[in-house]
Amino acid sequence: MSRDIRNICCIGAGYVGGPTMAVIADRCPEIEVRVVDLNAARIAAWNAADLSGLPVYEPGLDAIVGRCRGRNLSFSTAVDEAIAAADMVFLSVNTPTKQRGVGAGQASDLRWVEACARQVATMARGHTIVVEKSTLPVRTAATIQAILSAAQQEAGNTTFSVLSNPEFLAEGTAIRDLEEPDRVLVGGEDPDSIEALTAIYARWVPRERILTTNLWSSELSKLSANAVLAQRVSSINSIAAFCEATGADVQEVALAIGSDSRIGPGFLQAGPGFGGSCFQKDILNLAYLCESFGLPEVAAYWRAVVELNTWQQHRIARLVVGKLFNTVTAKRIGILGFAFKADTNDTRQSAAIRICRDLLEEGAHLQIFDPKVSPEQMAVDLGLAASPDLAVPDGQGSWQAVHSLEAAAEQVDALLLLTEWRQFRAIDWQAVAQRMRRPAWVFDARAVTDGAAVAAAGLHLWRVGKG
Repeated sequence: MSRDIRNICCIGAGYVGGPTMAVIADRCPEIEVRVVDLNAARIAAWNAADLSGLPVYEPGLDAIVGRCRGRNLSFSTAVDEAIAAADMVFLSVNTPTKQRGVGAGQASDLRWVEACARQVATMARGHTIVVEKSTLPVRTAATIQAILSAAQQEAGNTTFSVLSNPEFLAEGTAIRDLEEPDRVLVGGEDPDSIEALTAIYARWVPRERILTTNLWSSELSKLSANAVLAQRVSSINSIAAFCEATGADVQEVALAIGSDSRIGPGFLQAGPGFGGSCFQKDILNLAYLCESFGLPEVAAYWRAVVELNTWQQHRIARLVVGKLFNTVTAKRIGILGFAFKADTNDTRQSAAIRICRDLLEEGAHLQIFDPKVSPEQMAVDLGLAASPDLAVPDGQGSWQAVHSLEAAAEQVDALLLLTEWRQFRAIDWQAVAQRMRRPAWVFDARAVTDGAAVAAAGLHLWRVGKG
């Protein structure tokens, strides 16, 4: 018999937990949805009167939060109380790559997942369905089940079941992905619990798009999906480099490849490489797990995807230096975009970080413009404080955040387009060229500029994948 879900608690108010719970609250007004997090500043931002200041930027998210907050959606630091009241608890906490110890640089750090499981075990009342929402290594559910089973044996009056419900969200389109998903995946062993979660999604998702599997298949599906998508990015970027060397055009090649119905056009856009919170972390985790299970050749295959991605970013920085007479020391370079992709303020693993660091190492002065990323976040990512006047002696690199495209172009030797924000697709190159120092270059790592307009403005152009 299906379990009746009236109260949901989500532990973790980040890029996954916040938007996912907002959409569930919007589509299921009879369910009380509480999002909890120990980060008081983040919770305060979710509760701010000004919806433009939400800690996660996603088109359409502010409108949903505005409709539901105060009705059946709340954000709080009262974790224990929310767990105790919940019929279903989502674990949506961070699972970063380990920085030390066994598996450092590859394995996932599961300390917060374990801590949450122990907190749920202590505070839950009655029967509680625990849902893995974070991206987790295969068989993490076994750890969660062991912790909950111990609590169940001790208390006697609490019971648990564990489900895996990985997210398949693309930042920048997360709300659309939640409202019109390609598929929803629910993995578990308890049919009643599977049906309880399925019934929630079925309020707006057709049943044929809700796939059910065992726990381990669900956990592995998330890692595998991200690995295959990232593999396509590295594959097309390798072809882009070859196109530049031979005189081919990667956009034409990608069109020909993607027209094959067996392949399709998705993720065949050449660029500065993949970024975000998932791809690199999940591939390295997959490689580590493969090696742990005695599959070193498989592990090496997946690591090569990450290695080519890193190579592409270093290649772009080296190319900029080469085109600017083999030195960028004390030269100003405008950076257009710092987020890892358009329509998000997320910079985790952004290609811009590695490329900017390489240019700073070469002594460049960077003027960085991104419409959503804060200067404070840029400083954290670059590991270097901003220099407002760019006056750093002895050939050291420096950077400053600017607030417009025009400011980024002021007296620069080059503009480097790294994020495909919509406003960068329709630049007035004649006006921009008047602000730049000649001879001037435009380096388009996203292939979104109008090449003819750039040339007409008297600027040199390099565009990824075009020979």
